[in-house]
Amino acid sequence: MQKVTIYTTPTCVYCKMTKAFFKENNVQYEEKDVSTDRTAADEMIKKSNQMGVPVVDIDGQILVGFDKEGLSRLLNIK
Repeated sequence: MQKVTIYTTPTCVYCKMTKAFFKENNVQYEEKDVSTDRTAADEMIKKSNQMGVPVVDIDGQILVGFDKEGLSRLLNIK
């Protein structure tokens, strides 16, 4: 099983869309709220070189924003 981590904030619409996509496709993930977790925010910035959310880490592959095609490709969802 792939390790999926999503870096989010509570008010982010695209974060909610990404999490809905995960739920719809039965993808297990770890969520890190960068608005309250400084360590997670630093980790996200180091991985993505930016401060925008969502940032999704799928086994070391980084996607920024709600990228349905990229998520489907990396998670092998048809």
